[in-house]
Amino acid sequence: MRRRGGDGDSGDSGDIGDIGRAERRHGTARHGRARRWWPPWLRSLLLAPLLSCAAVPFLIRLFPSLLTKFVYLNFLAFPFFVDFRRPELLVNNTINLYLTTEPGVTVGIWHTVPSSKGAEAQGKEQRWYEEALADAHPVIIYLHGNGGTRAASHRVQFLKTMGAADFHILALDYRGYGDSTGRPSESGFTTDVLALYDWVKARSGNSSVLFWGHSLGTGIATNAARKLQEERGVQVDAVVLESPYTNIRDAAANIPITKIYRQFPGFEYLILDSMARAGMFFSSDENVKVLDCPLLILHAEDDGVLPPKLGHKLYETALKAYKDKSKVKFVTFPQKLGLGHDYISFNPELPALVKDFLNMK
Repeated sequence: MRRRGGDGDSGDSGDIGDIGRAERRHGTARHGRARRWWPPWLRSLLLAPLLSCAAVPFLIRLFPSLLTKFVYLNFLAFPFFVDFRRPELLVNNTINLYLTTEPGVTVGIWHTVPSSKGAEAQGKEQRWYEEALADAHPVIIYLHGNGGTRAASHRVQFLKTMGAADFHILALDYRGYGDSTGRPSESGFTTDVLALYDWVKARSGNSSVLFWGHSLGTGIATNAARKLQEERGVQVDAVVLESPYTNIRDAAANIPITKIYRQFPGFEYLILDSMARAGMFFSSDENVKVLDCPLLILHAEDDGVLPPKLGHKLYETALKAYKDKSKVKFVTFPQKLGLGHDYISFNPELPALVKDFLNMK
C-alpha cells in the first residue's frame, strides 16, 4: 500500500510557504511604498517649527537686539483702533496730552483727576487739569508693563480705581509705545519718566508725587527713582511696585515663554547673558539698595508671569538695605482672588491699602 500524504502533502506545504513569502514580500513592498509616498512638503512643514525654535537662542546670541523685541513687545499695540485723543470714551475725568521729553521724542499721556473733582472737570481744557495738580491730592506717575498701550483694559481699570480713591494719575506710553514717537530703550524710558516728573513737579505745588510701576514698569520706576536721588539729590515721595522682578535677567529666567529653553545646556550663555549685550538690565535689586523713599511691593500669589518669589526676594533685598525698615512693605494677594499678573488693580481694597501705607486719611 502507498502511504497518503507523502508527495501530495509536501506539495501543499510548499504552496502555502510560497504564498506566505509572497504576502510578506507584498507587505514589505507596500510598507516601503507608504514610506516613499510620505510627502516631502509635509515633513518640511513639521520640521520647520522645531528647527526655528531651536535656532532662536543662537540668533539671539548673534543679534542680541532681537531680545528687545521680545522684552518690550511695543509692536503689540493693543487694544487696536483706539483714539488716544479721546480717553473719555474709556474713562471719566481724563484728558490726553503730549510731552516732548527730548528732541525728537514726544510721549502720549492720559491725566485722570480725582473723582471728587469729576463734576468740575466736565468740559475743562488742559490748563485746568494742569492747575488741578496743585490741589493737594497725591499724584501717581503710572508706568505700565510691556506690550499694549495706556488704553489696555487693566490699565484703564487702574485709572478708574485710583481716580475713585482721589488720586491724580498720569499714565504715559513710553517712547515707541502707543502714539509716542522714538524707539524703546532702557535709558530712553528713564528720560521719559523724569521729564514727566519734572513737568508734574512744576505744577503740583506741595502735592505728593509717587512712581507706580507694573511688571516691566517696576524696573523703570526704580531706575528713575535712583537717578533722581543720585544725580539730583531728590527723593520721589514713594515708589509702588506691582508684580515686580529683581532684574531683567531673573525675569527672563522665570517667565513661561523661556521654559522650553531652560533645558538647553547653553540657556544662560545664549539668552540670559545676551540681555546685557542688548543693553537691558532693569536692576531693581541694585536700585533699592540706594533708595530711601517709602517702598511698597505688591504681588499676587497666582502670578503666572513673574512668580511672587521674585517680589519677595526684592523685598528682602530692600529690607536689608533700608535703615528705616518701616519704609518697606510687602503685600501678597491670595490665590483665591484670582488677580494673577495684571489684575491687582481690580481689588477694591487696593486704594485703602495704599493710603494706609502712605499714612493718608
